This record gives sequence, C-alpha cells and structure tokens, in this order.
Amino acid sequence: MKRRLFCTLTGATAVAGAMSGFSRAARAQDALTQMKANGVLRIGTETAFAPFDFIDPSGKHVGFNLDLFAALGKDLGVKVTYTLLPFEGLLPGLEARRFDLVGGPLTITKARMERYRFLPPVSEGTVALLKRRGDSSITKPADIAGKTVGAGKASAQLAQLRAFTETLPGKTSIREYVGNNEAYADLAAGRIAAVGNSFPNVNYVATQRPQVFEVVTPPFGKKTYFGYLGRKDADSAPLLDVLQAALLKLRADGRLAGLQKTWIGQSIETPEAVTAPEV
Repeated sequence: MKRRLFCTLTGATAVAGAMSGFSRAARAQDALTQMKANGVLRIGTETAFAPFDFIDPSGKHVGFNLDLFAALGKDLGVKVTYTLLPFEGLLPGLEARRFDLVGGPLTITKARMERYRFLPPVSEGTVALLKRRGDSSITKPADIAGKTVGAGKASAQLAQLRAFTETLPGKTSIREYVGNNEAYADLAAGRIAAVGNSFPNVNYVATQRPQVFEVVTPPFGKKTYFGYLGRKDADSAPLLDVLQAALLKLRADGRLAGLQKTWIGQSIETPEAVTAPEV
C-alpha cells in the first residue's frame, strides 16, 4: 500500500512537473501566439496627448499613434484594439496584462528601461513650455521663476519641470494635472503661467490654437525620445521582437517620417534604439 501510494504521488508529481514545464513553454510565446490566434494587437493608451492620441472636435479618437498602429497592423495582418485609460493607469494596466503594449508613447528613461522594454523611438520628446500668447513676462524658460506652472501627473515631463524649477530663484509652484487638456484650459484662463510638456505636444497645441498659445523657445529639458513599451518578460519577448522589426521597417521605408510630418509638422531624426537615456 505504501509502495502504491508512493508511486501514485511520484507519478502525480511528475505529471505536475511536466504540466508546469508545458505551461512555462506555452507562456514563453503566449503574447505572440495569442496575437496570431486572435488576429488582434492590444494597445493601451490615453486620449489627452495630442498629437499622438486625442479626441477631435467631432468626438473621434485620432492621432499619430492610430495611423502608425494601423500601418503596423496592416503589415502584420492583425486588427488593432485600444484600451483607453488615464496616463497613470497605463503601466499598471500593462502589468495586469490588460493589453500587450503601451502606446502613449512614453519618454524613454533609465528607470523605465530597467523595468520595461522599449521599441525603437518614434519621436523626440524634449520638454518645452507653452504660455499664453502675448505674455511678455515669459520670453525664456527661466522666466517662470516665482510663477505657478503645470504639468501632467506622474509624467517624465513633470519630473524634468520640477528639476528645472529647483535651479531657479524664488519659489515656483507646480500643479499636477491628470490630463493635459485640463492644464491647457487653466493656462488659457490665466490660472497658471505655463505648461511643461514635450515639444511635439506643445507645438501641436500652439499650432491648433495660435490666438491663445505660443511656445517658449528654446526647450529647457534634456534631449529625450518617445517610444512604445511592453513587459520585460519571456512571454512578451517574441511579440516585441516582431513589433520592433515592423517598426524599423516603417522607419526605413519613410512611412514613419511621413507620419511625423503629418502630425508633428516636421520629420524628426531618431536613433534606432536608445541605450543610454539622459534622464
């Protein structure tokens, strides 16, 4: 009886071990296999980050990202679906496996690279200031000293704005906003003096509302780049390899530059990869 029980337990353990090994092997290609099986690439993004992702006056979700992922989806033969969340919910959503890729895009930083895997950058993201048109009290970035300015909550732009204001005389107050649109509304109403965001973002806003806003030049932040990111784990790696190759193809054949011209106003030279971020 003891021998039979031992054999049964040993056999069960072997089966459990084999199943565990099989499960690990299945997970090793899970994200790519799932995309191929379902024919769907799942993207998580926000809709308050023009010109990359935003809601136009007709209520339609538009932007650089949608056009880029439409091109990637066509090349890969899959449909692209979107989960829309506030910015601070994107990384938790990725870790909870609600989607395969964060399509913000996000600033490529040292801290993020330690935890996540970035695809090749799609734009420069250096930080600049947006002010009300005609505000002669701000002619250069340092002129925000002692004023109240705004930036997106939990963003790399907020971190750079905070570091910059610490180098200025007096006390500069910073308001954090869940969405950039709220920051721009407060700026237009005169409740804050400027908004810190990436140059492509503030330049687009100023272009769309030239009677209300203008960009303070030059940008004040360290040179940074925007990229899409995924989980840094074995089951995500095969999918990210495929997406990286597809994105590099868009870069090589000029389609990426075309999208930059359409949505940002100019083509922007970006490296194939960022290995040593300045921030």
